[in-house]
Amino acid sequence: MAPSVSNKETVFHPVIDIGEKWKVLDLSKGYHPDKISLDPPSIGRYDEVRRNMYTTGLFKGVRNIHMGLDIFVPEGTPVYAFAAGRVLFFRDNDQPGDYGPTIITEHFVPLGQDRSAPLYALFGHLNRKSLDMVSEGMPLERGQHFAEVGGENENGGWVPHLHFQLCRERPSVPDMPGVVAPGDREQALQTYPDPRLILGPLY
Repeated sequence: MAPSVSNKETVFHPVIDIGEKWKVLDLSKGYHPDKISLDPPSIGRYDEVRRNMYTTGLFKGVRNIHMGLDIFVPEGTPVYAFAAGRVLFFRDNDQPGDYGPTIITEHFVPLGQDRSAPLYALFGHLNRKSLDMVSEGMPLERGQHFAEVGGENENGGWVPHLHFQLCRERPSVPDMPGVVAPGDREQALQTYPDPRLILGPLY
């Protein structure tokens, strides 16, 4: 199984090369950093209720439904553009529990929506070197190495991983709510579609 997906018009490049074997986590039962495998990689699921995981003030004690997909891999693992596009903007979201270095990209890809409507992607928990690798408006080619996964000391305090999230609406800042409150879930599922549309059937 490869983390890419194809249709008649396009093939998406893997955002991370995870090889042919990986583990799928159940983080609804709690976040235990010492039990997360980086080799082989581990996958954290989309639309998963993660109780008792987001404990800093950033999440206000109510946001716990995951709107992205996590790929747990070693620090420094390269991150690639899944399709041609551009860097929209970036910053270091450096609050405890936040994304750390974050890049948002813009793409025009067919996902059953208006082909003239852009799709946005957030790449979170990167290393600070990644912010020096990009500039606002920088064009991206499919498969271009433009970022790297960060370590716990710079990625918000998490086991090294990439948080990959899609958005149908243009973000106003280099951020997206990676987890939402239960009352916001239905609208969030429309705004933030399943990352497996790009990453393929990882689980």
